[in-house]
Amino acid sequence: MTASGWRITEQRRMLAEIFAKTDAYLSPKDVYDQMTVSYPSVSFDTVYRNLRLLSEMGALEQFYFMDGGLKFKCSCLEHHHHHLICMNCEKTLTFDYCPMDHSLELPGSFKITSHRFEIYGVCEQCQQESAT
Repeated sequence: MTASGWRITEQRRMLAEIFAKTDAYLSPKDVYDQMTVSYPSVSFDTVYRNLRLLSEMGALEQFYFMDGGLKFKCSCLEHHHHHLICMNCEKTLTFDYCPMDHSLELPGSFKITSHRFEIYGVCEQCQQESAT
């Protein structure tokens, strides 16, 4: 945060700790509910603004779930990869295939600065549970 010119406040520190302690996807409401335990006067707008800030800095990844809306999770920083996301349990599997490794014929002189690639479906475990 300091490298990006942002102060490290106690609220921002707690926000980072919330994500460090979970491997789950959290909606802004989930984070707000956890933040209000220690900071009852924190506003939803403040939480949301800081989630966007951490996302823009690369500390959090944003995912949009068709039924659950926007959710956040700690960024995976080990190497470049993409995600398979289970629509039932929200389990995420990473895979190294990247469609950007293949040539693209883009219109004009469009310059790509970043990209995301997510595949939504049902994981093996959820398939087995629904079959029984």
